[in-house]
Amino acid sequence: MTPPDNSAESFDPRQVSLRNDELAGRVIAITGPTAGIGRALALECARRGAEVVLVGRNVKKLEAVYDAVLQLRSNAVSRVPEPTIAPLDLEKAVAGDYDALAAAIMQQFGRLDGLVHNAALLGYLGPLEDFDVPTWVKVMHVNVTAPFALTQVLLPALRASRDASVVFLSSAVGRKGRAYWGAYGVSKFAVEGLMQTLADELENTTVRVNSLNPGRARTQMRRQAYPSESIDTLPPPEAVVGPIVALLGNQSAGVRGCAFEAQ
Repeated sequence: MTPPDNSAESFDPRQVSLRNDELAGRVIAITGPTAGIGRALALECARRGAEVVLVGRNVKKLEAVYDAVLQLRSNAVSRVPEPTIAPLDLEKAVAGDYDALAAAIMQQFGRLDGLVHNAALLGYLGPLEDFDVPTWVKVMHVNVTAPFALTQVLLPALRASRDASVVFLSSAVGRKGRAYWGAYGVSKFAVEGLMQTLADELENTTVRVNSLNPGRARTQMRRQAYPSESIDTLPPPEAVVGPIVALLGNQSAGVRGCAFEAQ
């Protein structure tokens, strides 16, 4: 199938009609896949035919997602490939850990067709004047430096794909500054800058880079940020992952350097 000739002006991932085999034959790595949006995305990508690489720090939780993917096989319309567990602690990993992951992906698959930067830390909400410096450094490292490092080491695998997609999950507070969002808000601004810089540098390659704000969802981070909110009134994570899948499939081929919304 020839992918459509999309442009930033016309493409909206919310309007894409996803096929059952939308991601068939594609290898997709997802960070933070053990809960919330990351877990929902991992299951949806597998359901749509992707070989999912589960990148996270807690092996027991990664194994639980692995089992959940395998359980999809009995009910799936399309083929559900076996996922791969890739332990990596974004807070504590050193250069050798990143290199080992990249080498393992190249050895097993020979390429990487998609990379979703979902893992993030909220830290806490408070005025910058009083913000705790160690927490600032930790949040900026996990939310910005780690995605940069992971993308950098995986670029050879992404370049080996005929159509690779990198998606950074963003936030509304990373597109318009809002008081008291501290390191998290600033880190999401940095993520947008990282996305734009990479997209421009990779413009003439087979690797496209975009960002997407998933919006309000029933997640632990949302509960942490809004403790008084009735979280049951929010959409479940499964309701917001469709646009991410759309950005990972070939229906979004040619779209790069864009900041999208899921809601």
